[in-house]
Amino acid sequence: MKNTVYRSAAYALLGLLLATRAAAQALPQPVAVTDAEAAARAAADTLYIHEHYTKTEHQIPVRDGVKLYTVVYAPKDADKVRYPIMLNRTPYSVGPYGPGRYKTNISPSSTMLHEGYIFAFQDVRGRYMSEGQFLDMRPQKEKHTGKTDTDESTDTFDTIEYLLKKGPKNNGRVGQWGISYPGFYTSTGLLSRHKALKAASPQAPIADWFWDDFHHNGAFFLPHAFNFLASFGLPRPAPTAVKNPAFQHGTPDGYDFFLRMGPLKNADARYYKGQVGFWNDLMQHPNYDAFWEARNLRPHLHHIKTAVLTVGGFNDAEDLFGALNTYQSIEKQNPGTANRLVMGPWIHGGWARGTGEMLGNVNYGPSPSYWYQQNVEAPFFKSYLKDDKPAKLAEAYVFESGTNQWRTFDAWPPKAAQDRTIYFQPNGKISFDQPTADTEFDQFLSDPAHPVPFTEATATGMTKEYMTDDQRFASRRPDVLTYQTDVLTEDLTLAGPIQALLQVATTGSDADWVVKIIDVYPDNTPDDPRTLPGVHLGGYQQMVRSEVMRGRFRNSFAKPEPFVPGQVTAVPFTVQDLMHTFRKGHRLMVQVQSSWFPLVDRNPQKYVDNIYQAEESDFQPATHRLYHSPAHASKLTVKVL
Repeated sequence: MKNTVYRSAAYALLGLLLATRAAAQALPQPVAVTDAEAAARAAADTLYIHEHYTKTEHQIPVRDGVKLYTVVYAPKDADKVRYPIMLNRTPYSVGPYGPGRYKTNISPSSTMLHEGYIFAFQDVRGRYMSEGQFLDMRPQKEKHTGKTDTDESTDTFDTIEYLLKKGPKNNGRVGQWGISYPGFYTSTGLLSRHKALKAASPQAPIADWFWDDFHHNGAFFLPHAFNFLASFGLPRPAPTAVKNPAFQHGTPDGYDFFLRMGPLKNADARYYKGQVGFWNDLMQHPNYDAFWEARNLRPHLHHIKTAVLTVGGFNDAEDLFGALNTYQSIEKQNPGTANRLVMGPWIHGGWARGTGEMLGNVNYGPSPSYWYQQNVEAPFFKSYLKDDKPAKLAEAYVFESGTNQWRTFDAWPPKAAQDRTIYFQPNGKISFDQPTADTEFDQFLSDPAHPVPFTEATATGMTKEYMTDDQRFASRRPDVLTYQTDVLTEDLTLAGPIQALLQVATTGSDADWVVKIIDVYPDNTPDDPRTLPGVHLGGYQQMVRSEVMRGRFRNSFAKPEPFVPGQVTAVPFTVQDLMHTFRKGHRLMVQVQSSWFPLVDRNPQKYVDNIYQAEESDFQPATHRLYHSPAHASKLTVKVL
């Protein structure tokens, strides 16, 4: 009896302590900002830059004699106040060029602009007004063999040295940030290991180009690569301030354009005409070989002393892999280093553009972008660059969609998340129960001549909304398998990566496998006035995570192998992280298909050694089976919080 009383008192005290701790750590509440207010703020900031900052231009020499064009915006009172330096290195131009021409935005956020920093922007080696030769994802060297041996880390080191000694007067502390490709340059900046580099934020950084941007598990993201390289990939014989023109498709219909283009080998012959070298590199390296290993930055992210804040978006169709894996690589290889992660509901770079409230038809609540800028990003840089002390921030700030709230964790994925297995079932069902029915499989005919579209929209590129699009159009196709739970009787929160294990067979010898995780809204869900015209949310099938696996790589990305026709084969792969709550009254749906066009290039479904050199005659229809029997159970292992 006495022990029971003591236990009850202890539990009561523990509950009080936890409640007090939760209250003390309660996150600031986001404040709604309208699009008009956001536009007004941006216009006011542009005017503020002209009134409070002075622009200077520099040709910074690095150790091999190459000069890197750099623009510096310094507060006009920099002679009196010692400000820290914020560095952004980019292949996308630091323009406009010329002493009297100012950028409209020079800071990661309005908050940091008004706090006061020296902002430096640099054209990386071989791009725009900088000298030297540009290499895509320039390989990082683990060791430098001489005083003139260079890579992006040495270019960063030499740039920091110059800015500290010959740039505007400063406080001796440097920060670096960048989104996407500039995020990669921020990661390589960490490898400069310059003592003055106190804080860095790789945002949507490219980490490994066999998984970022153009590839997902070996499958090729066609419009993203084709459209990007058609402009960015053109040669630059000499320094120039002129940007390359965008590719003109001649039609707004990308599905039709890429289908008429035919096999990938036609792209260079018809459009590029040998001018885009990196496209030809892609076509010659379909597997994970030495070419791609050299462009994997993850093994080099060690011996880092700089504080790091990696930022990514769960709806980033380009570099979700890079953000998650940059954080994880630094975490594993640098014990004791201040290393933090932010994952929001954003598209690529969405945290720096707009409020982040709406993506297509999905409303994420009041201003996730401004909340992050004011409560995480600005305090992070201020702590290390102005206050010169560790930031009082959580390890991970993660946005939970479905409930639309920011959450903090001391690790990502959350330590409290428990592995559970979702099994495919007969009759279009999925559940946490193991299959028992005698029905062995579902099957569909996959025809490369009529691939499943990735969106209902008419577009020539990878639409930013596709990752939240309504999937009812796909559910109605016979070449898409659809499975769903019963109506949920309580909330279900998934947090972290999903491990897929599909048991499949095909009449062909190669196949792609696409898995889409979908939140099905109740039929009586009211419409939202901010959705696109004609959109109704009753029964909406919101895609919350999706991934593709090129089946030939199921056992090795370096050594692909064909399927044996008719043989049941396991295809394991990782579906990237999510943080989403499927609310009570909703359903969890999973769709499986084998084409996703033109987002992913068509698999000929006949095995060829180099899939990028397939002939028109190699493309053939095939019947695919997904097994869900006790002997061959297809399943998804999820992390439930």
